[in-house]
Order: sequence, then C-alpha cells, then structure tokens
Amino acid sequence: MPSGLRRIQQASQLHFITFSCYQRQPKLLEVHARAVFERSLELTRLAYGFCVAGYVVMPEHVHLLLSEPDAGPLSTALQALKQSVSRKLALRAREPYWQARYYDFNVWSEEKRIEKLRYIHRNPVRRGLVDKPEDWEWSSFRHYATGLEGVVGIESEWTVQRREKNGVRLIVRKKPASQFNLSK
Repeated sequence: MPSGLRRIQQASQLHFITFSCYQRQPKLLEVHARAVFERSLELTRLAYGFCVAGYVVMPEHVHLLLSEPDAGPLSTALQALKQSVSRKLALRAREPYWQARYYDFNVWSEEKRIEKLRYIHRNPVRRGLVDKPEDWEWSSFRHYATGLEGVVGIESEWTVQRREKNGVRLIVRKKPASQFNLSK
C-alpha cells in the first residue's frame, strides 16, 4: 500500500470503491464485458457476503458502494472480483486487465451515502454516454428509480420493503468464499 494511505475497515461503514482498467483503457466498452462484470460482481457478493448499495460500470473504470464482507477483508473480495472478470475476458492477454490497487473512501453518514450514489448514477451522463441516468443499463440507478431487480442484488429501501412484505428476515450467514466458484 502506498505510504500515507490508510484504509479504515471493520468500522461498519459503507465503502465507496473505484478501480480502473489497466492504463485506463476502455476494456469494459463492449456490452459483453460489462455484462461479465455484473455477473462476477453478483457472484462475488454472494460468495463474500457483502451488500451492494450502488454501482456503475463505465468503459474504463468501475464505482462501487459496498458494505464490508462477512467472509474476509474487503481487499480479498475485490481481488476475487477483479480476478474473476480478467479470467473471463483476458485469460491470455499480454498485459494486465486491471490497474493495480483501488481507491477506498469510507462513507460515514447518510448525506455522504446519497452524495456517492448520485455521483455513481450521474457518471455516465457527465461523460456524455447517455442523456439520463436511467438510460445506462450497467448501474444500480434503475433499481433505485423503480425497484427493478437486475443482475446485481442491490440493498435498498425497495429490497427491505420487499422482504418485509414477504415476511422474510435478512439473515447473514458466513460461508467460506471457497464454496463458490467465481470462474463460471
């Protein structure tokens, strides 16, 4: 880890995570690549037992808003996610798929959570990829706007309401990540 960088984990806070493709190349430009990333994120979420509060997959980087995993440190879960994607999309590539490391910002308040979600969801609009956040399929925006369930399970008020309506309590069980095959 670079000197001066301090990661605060096991603080029961959400983490705003950003990581990029190698040398910020648009390796996630193709629809297929973004779909592979979403499936890998969902499998990693299930394997490591973390909640996804928000995400966006951009052509050359990703933003995530996550809880801390139940099964191991956040860095291990992110490593598994990145490896899963690179194995599926660039197994025999000469250069790395991802830039090393990631940016991690602890989200310590409701105001910061909303700020980071807005940033995540507006990113494709700011970049000129779409006119409205709902036009970008590879983010959690549609879930927040409509309650739509997508590839990635999002923990939100919609999810809580759905569970309560069905009389289901959220039970988090710690399972070893080794029980899940993330390479499928």
